[in-house]
Amino acid sequence: MTIHKEGFRTILIVGWGVVALIFLSLRYLYPVLPIAHSVLSVVLVAVWVFIISFFRIPKRTFTYNEQAFVSPADGKVVVIEETVDAEYYHEKRLQISVFMSPANVHVNRYPISGEVIYNQYHKGKYLVAWDPKSSTENERHSLVIQTPRNSVLVKQIAGALAKRIVNYAAVGKSVKQNDELGFIKFGSRVDLLLPLDAKPAVKIGDQVKNGITVLATFS
Repeated sequence: MTIHKEGFRTILIVGWGVVALIFLSLRYLYPVLPIAHSVLSVVLVAVWVFIISFFRIPKRTFTYNEQAFVSPADGKVVVIEETVDAEYYHEKRLQISVFMSPANVHVNRYPISGEVIYNQYHKGKYLVAWDPKSSTENERHSLVIQTPRNSVLVKQIAGALAKRIVNYAAVGKSVKQNDELGFIKFGSRVDLLLPLDAKPAVKIGDQVKNGITVLATFS
């Protein structure tokens, strides 16, 4: 397991904060309430360990399949339905959405190989990520990947806790399935808008892993 580059600054800042608070607690709290000092120290260290784990990149054997859309995110499948896309396609698409809790790995990956033909950041709200309105009203970053057979729109959506979306895509860039697309900090959601003839390979409530779980297939 390695630590994502997006986490180095946050981990360092939180680490220094933890050290400073424990030092202050040792000096002022420990002499009068030693048990409270011990509890506080354990909690602070636990918070720092959680922050480190949030930016983890576990070692994985990726799934490569030219006839499949692989999950771009870790988390739980919360939406599988037909919807009309108002941003790019302006027609019906199959939407599959994955909700990422703060405990999930938050690296996002390209679900399929192709060329990025659309890449757009949108300012917005910070509704809870499982709210259906979050797909169109929350802060988000959308991109479309074109393949020789079809295309897919991927939305990185900020949630109530997520305050920063990192996106590495660029229009005209050739991308490979499972390469890093970006990162979303502290709880979020990723939507895929697929062709209507795509066949879902998951169901609502399934736990999925980025780069491993096939969300849908096509012929």
